[in-house]
Amino acid sequence: MAASISSHRVSPGHPFSFPHANVYDDSRAAELSHLDYAGDCYMQACFYRWSFAAALLSLMVAVEPRRGEASDNVLSPEEAKSGWILLFDGKSLNGWQTSSGQPSKVPIEDASINPHGSGGYMMIHQKTWSDFVLALDFKISKGCNSGVFVRTFPLTPRPGKDVGFNGIEIAIDDTTTAGYYDTGAFYDLAKPRENAMKPVGQWNHMVITCDGPKLSVELNGKLVTQTDLDQWTTPNRRPDGSEHKFDIAYKDHPRAGYIGLQDHGSQCWYKNIKIKPLKR
Repeated sequence: MAASISSHRVSPGHPFSFPHANVYDDSRAAELSHLDYAGDCYMQACFYRWSFAAALLSLMVAVEPRRGEASDNVLSPEEAKSGWILLFDGKSLNGWQTSSGQPSKVPIEDASINPHGSGGYMMIHQKTWSDFVLALDFKISKGCNSGVFVRTFPLTPRPGKDVGFNGIEIAIDDTTTAGYYDTGAFYDLAKPRENAMKPVGQWNHMVITCDGPKLSVELNGKLVTQTDLDQWTTPNRRPDGSEHKFDIAYKDHPRAGYIGLQDHGSQCWYKNIKIKPLKR
């Protein structure tokens, strides 16, 4: 009788073992050795199959859009059903022009409107709007100075003034403070409660509501600014009596006008621009 095999392990690295103190002859040992090798090959083949399947699954997950993840510059079925209107399709500037009545000199960039260098004080949507909820995403550049205008009317500037005096601006600036000239403010009129803007290069979501005299701004899910224009009864004065630059009593400001994206000397990108008219 030849030597016996009495170890748990049949071969190095094999995941299976055999009982102690069993004795086999040479032919049996050779057979086991052959089976051991075949088993190793089988396990390696399984390992490679599993690895390939896992890699393929990872690739599919990475490529497949996440369920429920909204695409840019489109309306969801729920938005369309509830009355939202898409103002920018991400592919063309149809419906948009400069506030001076000319086409923009700047093409669409990354499915976004960049008013900087457009050739006008602001890019405006060609239709006037009165009471509405306006939603959009924006991304600032370093040192950015821009803004979203609502109820801008008319588009002809008054002598010695820019067309911005004919609208109400929601400021967008590369700052971290929360004053009259910081992001979310009604420019020089009402301060935001906080500066909820994300850093340069990140997209922000802004919602502006104009409902009669009541205006509000939400930034990244936070209500930051509110005002009631009926309380603005005196030119150059806020309701608390402090001074501002505009020679307008805002209770008498037009309640309908153009939506504008300001070019104030720096790049700022806008997308997912949509509006929901409000019925009064």
